[in-house]
Amino acid sequence: MKKLVFVAIGLAFACNTAQKTVSEATPVAIKEVSPTTYALSITEEELKEHLYTYASDEFEGRETGQPGQKKAVEYLRAQYQKMGIPAAQANGDYFQTVPLQMSKLPTGTISINGKSYPIGEDFLTFSEASGTYNEIIYAGYGIEEENYSDYEGLDVTGKMLLIKAGEPTLKNGNYALSGTKEKSVWSNMSESIGKRMELALEKGAKGVLYFDADNFSRFKTRYDYMLQNDSGRMGLKDSKEEDFSSFFINAKMAKTLMPSIEKDQTAKALPLNVTLSIESANIELNSENVVAFIKGSEKPEEYIIISSHLDHIGISKNGDINNGADDDGSGTVGLLEIAQAFKKAADAGNGPKRSVVFLHVTGEEKGLLGSMYYTDVEPIFPLAQTVANLNIDMIGRIDPKREGDRNYLYLIGSDKLSTELHELSEEVNNKYSKMEFDYTYNDENDPNRFYYRSDHYNFAKNNIPIIFYFNGTHDDYHRPGDTPDKINYDLLENRSRLVFYTAWELANRENRIVADKAM
Repeated sequence: MKKLVFVAIGLAFACNTAQKTVSEATPVAIKEVSPTTYALSITEEELKEHLYTYASDEFEGRETGQPGQKKAVEYLRAQYQKMGIPAAQANGDYFQTVPLQMSKLPTGTISINGKSYPIGEDFLTFSEASGTYNEIIYAGYGIEEENYSDYEGLDVTGKMLLIKAGEPTLKNGNYALSGTKEKSVWSNMSESIGKRMELALEKGAKGVLYFDADNFSRFKTRYDYMLQNDSGRMGLKDSKEEDFSSFFINAKMAKTLMPSIEKDQTAKALPLNVTLSIESANIELNSENVVAFIKGSEKPEEYIIISSHLDHIGISKNGDINNGADDDGSGTVGLLEIAQAFKKAADAGNGPKRSVVFLHVTGEEKGLLGSMYYTDVEPIFPLAQTVANLNIDMIGRIDPKREGDRNYLYLIGSDKLSTELHELSEEVNNKYSKMEFDYTYNDENDPNRFYYRSDHYNFAKNNIPIIFYFNGTHDDYHRPGDTPDKINYDLLENRSRLVFYTAWELANRENRIVADKAM
């Protein structure tokens, strides 16, 4: 283990070499700076004052693109201006505009050899699609790795593909990719769907008919919820995925397309007449990330990003306001206080060696859209120079299902990409916060898949080491009962200070941490 040293070096080289020899030189003065001085500025009282405003009815549940969310970003901008922390963008604007598009739940059919299948029964999709095809390309599992490819010998440009979930196996029952009983990432439902779709898009395909017998019911539940609430899918405007269609199909449709699909692993062209007739109304809207930063004193072109999402789910159909005090008002106000602590250090001449970015992202509840825009479309600072992302999403409550010390925090992802980051995180906690770290949800087999469900994931997929700080869910999760009066402000204070201490060490250590487990 490395010993943590928080040191600011003040070198008083007041020696006159013409008058003094080396042996007579004035000793180097080393000034040790304790981050505790600044961490103590993160207080229950200030967190509470912020949150009772930020999660009030005035902000109308902060739904992405709606008036309450606009009030939220104005509040955040005013706080950074008040603290004297500059905007991250060169033009001085705290708002990074995120162009969005809302696709209403589509209607229509898929016709296979003259027989029509209505949306919502044997297939699901969340965006419009049209076209006629005289063949469908079966691409097996839709996988490509260094020593394996379902696309070998296939030209799928402009074609519709049929792909199934899972991964290939050998005659002895082992998985072909690993050669053992160990599954690969392609068997991870949360991550592999996106990987399959991105790969098909890269290959030039027009879309994918995706067969996952085990999870079709989960997609159907989401579709039915959206249908009942007359909602739709929000996405980034002008995304390259707009011209790419993805369909989730059940066993009935899959076997209509290819009766042997469950056992056949051989890629081939299927002579079928398929017509897509799916229509949807699209609504364009804008939202905003709020981004401020403190420039590093010694390594200004290396960046530590601390993030939280500023949005929530808005107003229910019955008029109830979902205030989102914990989700993610707690992370938002914690980030404001962390920013204030770094600013106090900078004002005292002890600013961070690396630049620290305070990133409040929009559209997390709509699919991690604000962080996706930052990482995939318009990074304000180069991703290659981004050292780590510390993401805060729900840190003000206690998980009622959990047993043990109330002074705890779930940590997710700290060891996924960087051994150093995980060790640093543990050392910081042992030195300063002494809370119980719970890694329950860090388990790769955890069915909740929280690692893929908050904004850190868009950094992780770009091989940037991350830590996701989380208190777990509770009965008020995504309900009107998530209000400021239910927050444990002593825990919110301690957890926010922990993130500050961790960011302090990342920003001030001599060498940037290494992503030794990069994907």
